[in-house]
Amino acid sequence: MLEAIEDKVMEITPPAVIEVAIVEDRREIRESLALLIGGTPGFHCTGSFRSMEEALDRLKAHQPHVLLSDIGLPGMSGIEGISILKARYPDLLILMLTVYDDDERIFDAICAGACGYLLKKTPPVRLLESLREATSGGAPMSPEVAKRVMTLFREIRPSDRADYQLTPHETRLLKLLVEGHNYKTAAGELGVTVHTVSFHLRSIYEKLQVHSKSEAVAKALQNRLI
Repeated sequence: MLEAIEDKVMEITPPAVIEVAIVEDRREIRESLALLIGGTPGFHCTGSFRSMEEALDRLKAHQPHVLLSDIGLPGMSGIEGISILKARYPDLLILMLTVYDDDERIFDAICAGACGYLLKKTPPVRLLESLREATSGGAPMSPEVAKRVMTLFREIRPSDRADYQLTPHETRLLKLLVEGHNYKTAAGELGVTVHTVSFHLRSIYEKLQVHSKSEAVAKALQNRLI
């Protein structure tokens, strides 16, 4: 499953200038990231925030392409913020940049809707490559994280495949969501409108007894539905 997430090359054209916002409580790291992103051709830093609460308030004015977020923040954690952000801005890409490499945080971030997971020791060049990769439909991960993710999903795989009576079309749509597609790109892959995708997603949510795309993806992975 994760092989598909990491290996599939989606036909998504990245923006000419990638707009990035930053959520990081440590000023020196926040300013360094803003300087790196803002000073690199093809990138623009739209804002840098010290807390998730500040980001949630100020993103109303301008939504970037990617939100680069820490996990350990004062107040609301980065993972807690993902679900709120994805509900408000479904097309927003959220890339985690953190010191944490434990299974629980990695799993929770991915299931909440993060498009990738990088460690703070990631070299600047690789960080910029990861931002490009995210806007091209990829799921960038630090090598250590990717290895843990592969192991984690093998360990949690249930012995029996659950049957939620999904139709072939619903299963294909669910597979696209697991692979990282949003409503618009999934509609393009299926050759239907975004409205049609939303209609089928409502049916998927009802059958899986979930309330969001991230919950549906998590259940699909946990129950080997695709």
